[in-house]
Amino acid sequence: MRAYWETAVRGYRRYATYRGATFAGAFTNTIFGIMRGSVLLALLAARPHIGSYNSSDTLTYVWLTQGLIMVTYLWGWNELALRVVSGDVAVDLSRPIDFQGYWLAGDLGRALFHAIFRGIPPVLVGTLLFPLHIPLDPRRWLAFVASVVLATVLSFSLRFIVNLTAFWLLDYRGILNVATATWTFLAGLLIPLNFLPDGPRGVLEALPFAGILQIPVDVFLGKHQGLDLLGALAFQALWAAALLLTGRLILAAAVRKLVVQGG
Repeated sequence: MRAYWETAVRGYRRYATYRGATFAGAFTNTIFGIMRGSVLLALLAARPHIGSYNSSDTLTYVWLTQGLIMVTYLWGWNELALRVVSGDVAVDLSRPIDFQGYWLAGDLGRALFHAIFRGIPPVLVGTLLFPLHIPLDPRRWLAFVASVVLATVLSFSLRFIVNLTAFWLLDYRGILNVATATWTFLAGLLIPLNFLPDGPRGVLEALPFAGILQIPVDVFLGKHQGLDLLGALAFQALWAAALLLTGRLILAAAVRKLVVQGG
């Protein structure tokens, strides 16, 4: 466990060195939050309730998703794929630490840094500019933190699988770009899944992507209570476990390929 802890700490410290980029990213997230919030305010002026969301819920959704963009890291992560292409992955596989666990620990350290410095500031600005729904019950905050951690693990498991395709593809960027565009919508970043008709919404809510953004936001808003809350967290945990296992199976096949090719 010490090795995983140190890996997570180094993942945090690595991103802490890029202070200018962090400030610029938080500023950009804030500007997009203002733009998205203003557009949805105009929509809500004509229709105050959409699905189970009122205007305050919708604005809270906007700012929370802006804050969670870099925490769950929906797009752009290709570090593992780059090491596969360069051949450096052979060094990673020889380390005395579980390969998947190593990358997961580093990603959790990165997520903590982004939660503090790129997640919280935009949301704080949003509370000053818009009437957001801020819960007072500490139990809901604990449930929200747990949901965000599970969302990060779930996101990592998907990103890990996509990066592993570099073992077989000469150029992984195409599948990475397609996956990114797909996840952005299916996770509920562009619009809340609650805005969709019942049929499509039911299908999308059964997919793992809903656990990356939509479920954490709904937990924060108090849409899940009691056994329903436990069910939402279990949904995230089960999908994360299933996809992590899938990633391990694909990794095992990739390692066999690497050995057959001679490195």
